[in-house]
Amino acid sequence: MAAVLERNSNEVKIVDCPTLKINSSRLGKEVAAFNPEIVGITSMTPTVNSAFFAADAIKEVKPESLVVLGGPHATFMDKQILHDVTSIDIVARGEGEETIVEIAAKMAEGKEISNVSGTTIRKNGKVVRAPDRGFIENLDELPYPALKHFSLDNYRVFGRKIIPVITSRGCPFQCSFCITSRVFGKRTRMRTAENVVDELEWLKSEFNPDAFTFFDDTFTLDKARTYSICDEIIKREIDIPWDCQTRVDQITPEILTKMKKAGCEIVTFGIESGCQHILNAINKNTSVEKNERGIKMVKKAGLSVVTSVIIGFPGETLETMKETLSFIHRLKPDDAYVCIATPYPGTDLYRIVQENDWKMSPDWSKYDTVTPVFENPEVANEELISMRNKFYDDFYSFSYVFRQLIKGRFYNRILSRVALNHFIWRIKKII
Repeated sequence: MAAVLERNSNEVKIVDCPTLKINSSRLGKEVAAFNPEIVGITSMTPTVNSAFFAADAIKEVKPESLVVLGGPHATFMDKQILHDVTSIDIVARGEGEETIVEIAAKMAEGKEISNVSGTTIRKNGKVVRAPDRGFIENLDELPYPALKHFSLDNYRVFGRKIIPVITSRGCPFQCSFCITSRVFGKRTRMRTAENVVDELEWLKSEFNPDAFTFFDDTFTLDKARTYSICDEIIKREIDIPWDCQTRVDQITPEILTKMKKAGCEIVTFGIESGCQHILNAINKNTSVEKNERGIKMVKKAGLSVVTSVIIGFPGETLETMKETLSFIHRLKPDDAYVCIATPYPGTDLYRIVQENDWKMSPDWSKYDTVTPVFENPEVANEELISMRNKFYDDFYSFSYVFRQLIKGRFYNRILSRVALNHFIWRIKKII
């Protein structure tokens, strides 16, 4: 957002409240000093309450400023937000780059902004939704993120600077727990390999990262492009480790070999479950057999593998959860995320919970994938927490730390630190 605004001759200031530990009082002072006409706030579901507090603080010191809220939560809860939160003036739905630039331009010219595509606004006492905005077709035309506005040292992981890179938007898959295809579309739009590696070169030169992490939902969806990205990385001698996430049905031994040569160290799969019944309920369109084959394929290629699973999805029982956790223990990935099913607004899971009239927490701050937020009639929330905690107590063993350390690679050293932190947390909990 900052980068496209600056490219269109707007003066921009970013106040990064969480990492700089800025409270509402200091935020008010920062806003008063900059004196902006527009204040944009972005938020995921777990942090939306903080976004509301920020909007209140901004309106206290600059009531005439236009407060714009964007992000996935606002995209789907736009009407409720504008009904309940008077300090939010307008919601930008979906992709926001072109929307925020148009808002800024119309305000500068004194024009009406209620008809800006992709926005929801109050007008004449009513909440009005403008038509959806079309997706940005050529992602190469977007500027690189304006990272100069951030103190990247505050984002270090165990002292290491890992910079995120997004090379595509959209997803053709329709998993019930995910909103990607609903925010960015079912058709995947991809940056060219040259444009992606140009950014990597720029990041290496300007910010000296220790690693890159590709945040694409399915990095290897277009095999030819993945090969080209890897070839460009090798040709330009980027020589920085990186990781990515993809699906078990979107890899081949050949592409994994090429990725390793280009510096990839870890591949993350959202395998979601070790039970076919739950995979079908989630609409993952894979199988337990494909999950196992994918994990083994990555290991055989000499890469580390991380798996992500969901427990507590509708239809889940204690037995199906045990199947999933046993599956992970048997295949021994290098790390595992055990997430508790979380019904984010806009997902099919949210719709399912509502249609079944299951009690759902109204506290958005709990929607963090580690806290149960709805009552599954098949599994008690206490069981979800207990099984998840026991899994990690067993998974992060001393032998796990040893296995990661002897691999000696950048990411494996970080994983060993994660496990050691878990040991320390357990000891403190006992004390």
